[in-house]
Amino acid sequence: MKKLTKALAVFSMVGGALFGTQALAEPFKIGICYDLSKAYTFATPQVSQAAMDLAKLINMKGGIGGEPVEVIVRDHGNEPQRGIECYSKLSREGVFVFDTLSTPVSLAILPRAMEDGRILMQSLVGRGDAVDGTVFEWVYPIGPTYWGQAANDVAYIKQLHDGDLSDVKVGFVYFDYPFGQEPIEILKTLSEKEGFKLELYPVPLPGSDQAGVWSKVRRDNPDHVIVWMLGGAHVVASKEMQRNRIPMDKYISVNWLNEVDIANIGDEAAKGIKRGTNVVGGQDVALYQEIMTELYDKGEGSGPIEKTQDVFYNTGLAMYSIMFEAARKAAELEGLPITAKSYKAGLESLEGFDANGLMAPITVTVEDHGGGGKTRIEMWDGETWVPQTDWISEYTDVVWEVVKESSSEYEQ
Repeated sequence: MKKLTKALAVFSMVGGALFGTQALAEPFKIGICYDLSKAYTFATPQVSQAAMDLAKLINMKGGIGGEPVEVIVRDHGNEPQRGIECYSKLSREGVFVFDTLSTPVSLAILPRAMEDGRILMQSLVGRGDAVDGTVFEWVYPIGPTYWGQAANDVAYIKQLHDGDLSDVKVGFVYFDYPFGQEPIEILKTLSEKEGFKLELYPVPLPGSDQAGVWSKVRRDNPDHVIVWMLGGAHVVASKEMQRNRIPMDKYISVNWLNEVDIANIGDEAAKGIKRGTNVVGGQDVALYQEIMTELYDKGEGSGPIEKTQDVFYNTGLAMYSIMFEAARKAAELEGLPITAKSYKAGLESLEGFDANGLMAPITVTVEDHGGGGKTRIEMWDGETWVPQTDWISEYTDVVWEVVKESSSEYEQ
């Protein structure tokens, strides 16, 4: 994945307007500065492959008035300085839309993107207050922020307890670095509001030693455990839960839990585990099926087909469907060539967009750059993921109160 080649694409969405094939013009470029070599390799190959596949599919279909999209993939190794270098280099090459899929790198690039007037996409990473478009004018954490996702987890727990959390104890097991720490403020705020007891259990990186954490969880005996960890740390956690005889159905994971993790835990052993998600898993999705027919059945996929059979691949399709739909909207609203300003307008015109049933519908506005923050809870039943809720976005008043408090401090 370190030397992923450039993929050219011409835009058109499933069910969207198709444009006639024309001579390719100067490309509209998207810079994908990802960790392809270190901490996030459990997800970045699938997301990158999805982006390139979608670009190929789009390229086959026509385009935005003949203007192609060039998807440029580079490795930052989850190192902020390398992320800044990636951003700077691609900026000089004319890129004004970026995605990092890394909280530390996003935090490092954000001030530069704000100053330069370039678009920083921030789905599922980065600072939660960036949904405030009145402050973070050029940043778009579309999809659930970790704040919104954690709030929805609490809403689900409240549903399980018939609307009363006053006698409920909730544990929060998290990586003790920015990614894992993001939801703490929201959880504390909701604990005060709803009256549940919140217990914090920090896990040192890389998460291979969790024995002490889960022994403490056993002693404290929380009713539910919200978990903010990644990759193999879920497998370690499951083993410690089994050793401590903690029921798996207490476990509610952040969205970063996939089919590989379930296989490593064991289908039966993982039974009852839950996760929050903003995308539909599995292969029974229109866009996925079209990519299989048009690309993989013809031997033209961007990588191993096994990588597509993963919720993180669907996550990538959702993320880049949003980006490409915004490009289409930009051209529709303000014509070609697409600029940072017109692309921003395209993003802020997205309303109820769900990529033909692939994900929770999003609506982006000048004020709300998060798209609404909807997720649902799914449970592994030993064979597949079963939805436990509809798409929900709860405690939005509480989340936005914290957002405004935090964003106002940034503004100062």
